[in-house]
Amino acid sequence: MSDWGPVFVAVVLFALLSPGLLFQIPGRSRLVEFGTFQTSGASIFVHSVIYFGLIAIFLLAVGVHVYIG
Repeated sequence: MSDWGPVFVAVVLFALLSPGLLFQIPGRSRLVEFGTFQTSGASIFVHSVIYFGLIAIFLLAVGVHVYIG
């Protein structure tokens, strides 16, 4: 059986944490902006750090496993 948990978690977090799609930290005029569809180098860095932290928590600490088949 294949473990699809890491793939599922990575794809969902990547979609949710894309800078400018749902929210952007830091924004251009405020700390948090929602739905701007714009990005900057600082927001890419912040979202990458958040992504790494959540991936580490979900895959290493919690141990998400999804078996299909």
